[in-house]
Amino acid sequence: MNEQMISAAFYRGNKTFTVEQTPALEPGKGEVAVRIAFCGICGTDMHVYHGNMDARVGHNRVIGHEMSGIVAGIGEGVEGFEIGQKIVVRPLDHCGECPACAAGHTHICHRLKFLGLDTDGAMQEIWCVPAHTLHKLPDNLRLDHAALIEPVAVACHDVRLSNLQPGEDVVVIGGGPIGILVAMVARDAGGKVTLSEVNPNRLEIAKKLGFETINPAETDLAGAIADKTSGKGADVVFEVSGTQKGVDAMTAIAATRARIVMVAIHAQKPQIDLFQFFWRELQLIGARVYEAEDYDKAIAIITSGGVDADTIITDVSPLEDIQTAFEALDSSPTAMKSLIRVGNAL
Repeated sequence: MNEQMISAAFYRGNKTFTVEQTPALEPGKGEVAVRIAFCGICGTDMHVYHGNMDARVGHNRVIGHEMSGIVAGIGEGVEGFEIGQKIVVRPLDHCGECPACAAGHTHICHRLKFLGLDTDGAMQEIWCVPAHTLHKLPDNLRLDHAALIEPVAVACHDVRLSNLQPGEDVVVIGGGPIGILVAMVARDAGGKVTLSEVNPNRLEIAKKLGFETINPAETDLAGAIADKTSGKGADVVFEVSGTQKGVDAMTAIAATRARIVMVAIHAQKPQIDLFQFFWRELQLIGARVYEAEDYDKAIAIITSGGVDADTIITDVSPLEDIQTAFEALDSSPTAMKSLIRVGNAL
């Protein structure tokens, strides 16, 4: 691939991005160059925007990891990919040597590099990544929809670890983008899903997607779930709110031997009612990012229509408008998933 200049959006600190021309890198040994089509803005990206991760990312970083694109160049030693092939990147680069890697848990490697945070990411027209991070896409999957695969893979990982069985009662606490995706994946797995959320705009989206909803600011959540389940409670609970009230609710609504999956990242250590874990033999399950099989599942669900991508994607902006896109998302009460159109991949 001949050297060329590409557009890239650099985070400069102080809630600022600059779109600049920079030389496109050539793929190194074991790498693939990806021409980026779309890149989503996630909660972690918003933390970067607010300066909460400056010590990690610095002020000269191209962020972004919820992406879709096509293969644009193939480095030495890479097999199994072709120029023009539709792909997504699972943005985890593991060391291969730590105890977690040795045990086969490379997604929680002790020295894990998260591409797009610890390295430059997908908010640029050409992105060089390790070939082992790529997943091939069906030809009929739209590239804007494919940009949802990374967050859907998060939801697939959460639901898989919950061991959800068809017909079980499920409560998702928190109806933001990940909460909505967890609800959709749980429903796809056969769960009877109720979503708890206080934001009226998010409640409307959940209702539009066909979910039963409860606003715990207006209705006693524990009482409502008890009534719904004839006093049993929820078999599976996903805590996605990141709030103390959500943590209080997760044990209050749990059935005997329920599985509670901690999805949210809590900024402060929450207080947890451990007595309920003894009294009802509850299980608390930690869930972090995803594994390869979760990406494969996410691709299958989105391709089959199990996730309503058109409802989840609420706006698309060109790369040159990235600053405006972040500002708008930061102040929007209605946005669910904002995409950046990085380039014309096809």
